[in-house]
Amino acid sequence: MPPGKRHGSAPPPVRGADRIGALPDPILQHVLSFLPAQAAVRTCVLARRWRHLWRSTRGLRFVGLDGADAVQGLRKFMDHLLVLRDRAADLDAVEIRFDRFSVADDEAYVNLWTRFAVTSKVRDLTVHIGASSYLDLDNLPLVSQHLRVMNLDGLSLQQKFLDLAGCPALEVLNMQHCDISVGRISSRSLKHLSLRSCRSNSNCWVHVSAPGLASLVLVRFGGTTPFLENMALLETARLDLSDDFDVCFDYDSDENSVPFNKDDSGDSVLLAALSGAKHLELVSAFQNFVFRRDLRQCPTFSKLKTVLLSEDWSEAPDLDALACVLKHSPVLEKLTLQLFTNKGPKQEMKMKGSYSSAERSAAISEHLKVVEVQCNVVNQGVFKVLKFLCAFNIRFSFE
Repeated sequence: MPPGKRHGSAPPPVRGADRIGALPDPILQHVLSFLPAQAAVRTCVLARRWRHLWRSTRGLRFVGLDGADAVQGLRKFMDHLLVLRDRAADLDAVEIRFDRFSVADDEAYVNLWTRFAVTSKVRDLTVHIGASSYLDLDNLPLVSQHLRVMNLDGLSLQQKFLDLAGCPALEVLNMQHCDISVGRISSRSLKHLSLRSCRSNSNCWVHVSAPGLASLVLVRFGGTTPFLENMALLETARLDLSDDFDVCFDYDSDENSVPFNKDDSGDSVLLAALSGAKHLELVSAFQNFVFRRDLRQCPTFSKLKTVLLSEDWSEAPDLDALACVLKHSPVLEKLTLQLFTNKGPKQEMKMKGSYSSAERSAAISEHLKVVEVQCNVVNQGVFKVLKFLCAFNIRFSFE
């Protein structure tokens, strides 16, 4: 045996071998699913075997390509694709993403492509319009036994579309930069709901009815604060109410309005639905009128283990908002306060508080182990919070 050679060693690879082409069709179609539709179709010229692979991919991505970020640049191509695609091939994922569109000409096409995705049994649907104006989706019911995830961005959505009773498998709904001037968002199957930088111009409350919800994100909602109905299974919630504004509607003027009586009685808009959560983040909440009102009839957060309070919680008179959360959270284990200010250094400092079992205050949770205060400067507001917490025998140290 010649030196340097081993018995049974594999032969050297043949140069120019088509290793990708040697893969089975389902794997190649899976790879094509991650390409923009135009690029996937272009693979038909690679070899005879590739000629029809694009027709049965499990994913379609309708996106601007080669500098064409407008819907108009893709309309003719899409007309041919929808005709030539294998109708027997169901879709796992569809992404429709554009930065420009014409209200007069393009909305009908985007609606057509969206409905095509739904009728093709899509499981994960994304519609993203990055234009400065909203694209109107048709006010038609959404009906699908297969849709599980839906991501919507830059759209104007109407009532029939957001009545999701026809989508019993839908579990994840993410909406960003959407106009949802409707009376209700409803789904019994929904487990994860995110509303980021959305708005409502309606003079009524947007009721959120999702009794099976496990996580909720409500960030910078422009308009009247959404009315959260029963969420008994809620695990985590993050609320940033910095952009919300509220109007006290006349109770008799609209069926969706909530009575604001002089004695602060009436239905809870936010906190009652959040009272069963285990983990809460509340950012810029105290400036919100409805939130302050809900606090006056504060529910018991019977399962709450961790809570993060940010920005304006030190501004409340006598820190009654902070006291309310502490006294109504019997199993709380960790409290985090983020009290950053635009004035002062950018460097972050942390102070951790703790106390011995012998010094525990009966007014707050006996399970509380960590109290963390984060700030960039110890100003009067931070000092007030530290003094307030020290009244519960909590002792702080700098990190």
